[in-house]
This record gives sequence, C-alpha cells and structure tokens, in this order.
Amino acid sequence: MDGGENRKALVVARLIDTIKEISVLPECHNVCKRMYGNLVRRVKLLSPLFEELRDSDESLCDEQLQAFESLRVALDSAKILLQSVNHGSKLYQALRRNDTVDKFQQITQKIEEALSEISYDKFEISEEVQEQIELVHAQFKRAKARTEIADLQLDLDIAVMQNEKDPDPSILKRLTEELHLRTMNDLKKESIEIRELIITCNGEPEDLVNAMTSLLRKLKDCVVTENPEVDTSEGSKVSIKHRSPVIPDDFRCPISLELMKDPVIVSTGQTYERSCIQKWLDAGHRTCPKTQQTLLHTALTPNYVLKSLIALWCESNGIELPKKQGSCRTKKSGSSLSDCDRTAISVLLEKLAYGDTEQQRAAAGELRLLAKRNADNRVCIAEAGAIPLLVELLSSSDPRTQEHAVTALLNLSINESNKGTIVNAGAIPDIVDVLKSGSMEARENAAATLFSLSVLDENKVAIGAAGAIPALIELLCEGTPRGKKDAATAIFNLSIYQGNKSRAVKAGIVAPLMGFLMDAGGGMVDEALAILAILASHREGRIAIGQAEPIPVLIEVIRTGSPRNRENAAAVLWSLCTGDLLQLKLAKGLGAEEALQELSENGTDRAKRKAGSILELLQRMVEVDDKLQNS
Repeated sequence: MDGGENRKALVVARLIDTIKEISVLPECHNVCKRMYGNLVRRVKLLSPLFEELRDSDESLCDEQLQAFESLRVALDSAKILLQSVNHGSKLYQALRRNDTVDKFQQITQKIEEALSEISYDKFEISEEVQEQIELVHAQFKRAKARTEIADLQLDLDIAVMQNEKDPDPSILKRLTEELHLRTMNDLKKESIEIRELIITCNGEPEDLVNAMTSLLRKLKDCVVTENPEVDTSEGSKVSIKHRSPVIPDDFRCPISLELMKDPVIVSTGQTYERSCIQKWLDAGHRTCPKTQQTLLHTALTPNYVLKSLIALWCESNGIELPKKQGSCRTKKSGSSLSDCDRTAISVLLEKLAYGDTEQQRAAAGELRLLAKRNADNRVCIAEAGAIPLLVELLSSSDPRTQEHAVTALLNLSINESNKGTIVNAGAIPDIVDVLKSGSMEARENAAATLFSLSVLDENKVAIGAAGAIPALIELLCEGTPRGKKDAATAIFNLSIYQGNKSRAVKAGIVAPLMGFLMDAGGGMVDEALAILAILASHREGRIAIGQAEPIPVLIEVIRTGSPRNRENAAAVLWSLCTGDLLQLKLAKGLGAEEALQELSENGTDRAKRKAGSILELLQRMVEVDDKLQNS
C-alpha cells in the first residue's frame, strides 16, 4: 500500500473521530445553547461522507487530501470552542457573549471555506449522502452570512442588575431562568466555576471579576428569598428563619466568593481565603488575582482582625463558625501516603532506583495504587520522575515487580501528557516483551497499556512496528475473558492505521475472529465484528475474510444481531460484495435480500446506507443477468 492510501486512511479516520467527539458532547445549558446546538447538529451531518470514504477503495489526490486536512483543522477548532462554552461560569459566558458570537462566526466561516475546497460531487458516494452534504454545505453558507441575533432582553437585564442596587425581583427571576441558576446548588457550582476561572486563566480584568461577583451575590439573594428551604441538605444546612443573612462583601474571598474561614493578606494588601490564594500561587502565578499587580513576595500573613470580625458576625447571625480545613486529604487505608505527599513519592522512587528486589516490588506496587487513585497523583508521580524507573522494571526477572510496573504505567497513561513521556522513555518494546512473556495479569495490563498509548496516532505506527500485533492475537486466543477484550480493543485501535491492518491479517487475525463470530455465547461477537469491519476496508483483509466463508454468519447477524453488530456485519458484507460477483451471488443465494431490506428500514443510519448499497448491487446483478438471458 502506498503513502497516499495511508494518508487518506489517517485523514479520514481523524475526521470521523473528531465528528464523533463533537456529536457526543453534552447538551449546552447556558446563553450559548442555540449557537452551540446549531453547530453540533450541522457537524453531525458530515459523518456519512467520511464513513463511506473510509469503507471505499477510492484514492484521493493531494489537493483533496489537503482540503480534508483543512476541514479537520476547522473541526478541531470547533470542538475546542464547543467544549469551552459548555462548561465554566455561566455568568462569564453571559458577560462575554458578544465575543463568543464572534468566535462561532469565525469557526462557521472556516468550516464553510474548507467544505468549498472539497469536490464531494466527484467522489464515488451514494446520491443520498451527496445530497446530505450539499444540504449541510448550504446551511454553513447561510450561517456564515447571517449574524447571530443579539439577545437584547438578556443584555438589558444584566445592565439593570449591574447599575441598580436593588433591581426589580422580576428581572432577577428572569435571569435565574435564562442563566439556569435556579437553585442554591446551581449557584454553589457557579461560585466554584468563577473561582476556577480566576485561578486557571491568569486572572480576569478587575471590572469583569467585580461584575460577576456582584451579579452572583444578587442572584443568591433572589434564590434564597424565592426558595428558602431548597438545597439545604448534605453539609449545606444553615439555620434559616425567614431568609439567610447576606454575607458582607468584605467577608467573602474575592476568588471563591464564599465566606472566608482562614483569611490571609498578600503583599498588595488584598485579603483572600488561604486555600484559594495558595492554589493560585501553586499554579505558578505571581500576581494579585484582584488587582493584577505583581506580588513583591509570596508570604501569606494571617488577617486576625478580619477573622475576629467574621467570627462575631457569624455568632450574631446564628451561623456556625467556619472551620479551617486542612490542605491535604486524610490518609487512606492501603497506602501509608497522603495523596499530596511528594516527599513520600521521592522515597518510593529511591527504592525503585536503588532498592533490592523486595523494596522495588513494594515501591512499584505502592505507585501502582497511587496512580490508580486520582488525576493529581498521576501528575505528581510523573513529575517526580517515576516513568523511566518503571520502564526499567519492565525487564525485571521478578514477575510480580514486572506486573506492578506495567500496571503503574497503565494507570499513569490515563493522563494525556504522560503518554508521550512513557513512549519517549522507550517503553513500547519493553511493554511488548511483557505482553509476550509476562504473567497472564501482566500480559493483560500490557495490552491495556498499548491500547491507552495507541490513542495517539503516531504511537499506532510505533506499536505495530514493535511486533505487538502477533502477541495481541495470541492473547486474544488464550487470555482470560478480560484479557481477550483488552487484546481486541488494542487490535481494533491499532488497525485504524492501514499498515497495521496488513500486519494483523498476516499474523492470522481472521481465523480467531471468525471463531468468535461462530460462538455467540463466547461474549466476543461485538469485538470480532468491529475488527472485521475495519479490516474489510483493506484489500488483504477482504481477501482473507472472503476465504473464511463468512457470508452465512454475516447474514445471520444481520437478521438477529444487536443494532451495532448488524451495522458492522452489513459493512463487512458490503466490502466483500463490492467488486466481487461471486460473493454477491453467494449472498443472494443465501437469502440476503430479505434481511437487508429489513435492515434498510430499521437499522442504524450507517446500517441503512450499507444495506441500501448492497441491495442496489444485487438489483444491478439481476438486471445484468436478465439482459444476458434476453440477448
């Protein structure tokens, strides 16, 4: 297979993945929901084009590939924008709505321009798909030329809220509905989002922060007045007679907007809750979040006067005095470490590097548990330099140490940035060796690690070249049920890269997959069909699958399988029958038409398209036979 075909497969696979990621994004519940929903809906409609191209043997010229690449870049930008507006502060989204409208307009224009470069009318695709893509392109053209209508009522309500000390309750009520900030729980989440926004984005301009703080406080007062009994469970219960007392602004942390428990002063004279400003400093910031002035030093001075005033205010209003919270979580059973004990992690790494076999085994096991527990631990362990030491232990002669090491790397690889560190440490050949000769648990976790690393396209090539696929097929045949599924998942992901499809076919993947397909009770039918569907798009894969006489079982799956399995079975059957008259005649002789007709009416969208395409092939074959008989 030449480089052009490889490039086509890679570009099309990336486009399909990006469209899928956009399609499954959660529904938007803020002021951007209409723009968000329109963009997601239009992008979803592009999917059939690339699914058909993925399953075809049609080659693409450099110009077409470049157009596809431009579209992928535009869709990646769309995904980032959609993700950015669908989380975080709803007040921030409302106040920045005009900026967001401009961003949606720019993205729409990029996608439309990319679609204009694609000559989709020249592709060998069904008329149905071509009509759908033309419709989507027309929608993007109209959207590009149309300016999003401003929400004048929302803008007016926010302006009144900002300028009036006691705005009309009806305006407050309308805003709580429009912004989906209806309950105290909603407002607590909003408060946390504003705090995170300030910390993670290097601070926002002071006037914007003040506007969000003021709006949130007024909305809180409105919600408490409307629903004094709502959301007072699970640690948020307070003594409310008629309504909760309004917390004085000076008692609220500028970052969290909550009542301060341990107020401290920074070098600019501003006061913050200790845990909030410490998190800001730990993130590497050296400015005051509120004023944006550079801090002369990072020392935190307790504000005893304010702390006393807060205590007096709480007492006079019948509110329980806030308790200072520790900065580190309680130690958990199964580990002698607290989650943020970097010193203890350093001790474990020293044992990995210089300890005897028992110390190395114990330290690797401890890191395995810590890396499994949470995301912060995975970052901390990697930053401490654990990954190269764990990679060295993959070659350990002690089976248990080897098992701990590969599983620790699996857990660390959940973090996206750690994947590159693991590969750069030379882990892939050693993980493949564990996959070939380790204990069964180590082999299964090695397979899972390879799957995790193969999420990055460049790693698919390296993993395939390291000889992983024959070892994965061996695990697929003889592993435990969990091991078989880990192996199948890794093989599927690796086979997205064209070169690995050839490797899998040459290593004998088709025979065990057909065995799984025949054994409906074995629990591997789903995985077998998914892999066969991706291999069938490759010439060598089609030949190998066709030699395994799959038509009868494929037709049976189309008749009785789950929706996803029926779809994959139809995809395999379509690949086999396209350009192969013998397979097409065999399918017709085994009664495929009836099953395909039913699938074309009741299957998934992709299944309907595949079934319709095969039925067209069958109809053409009948017409040709009739002409030959009548001539």
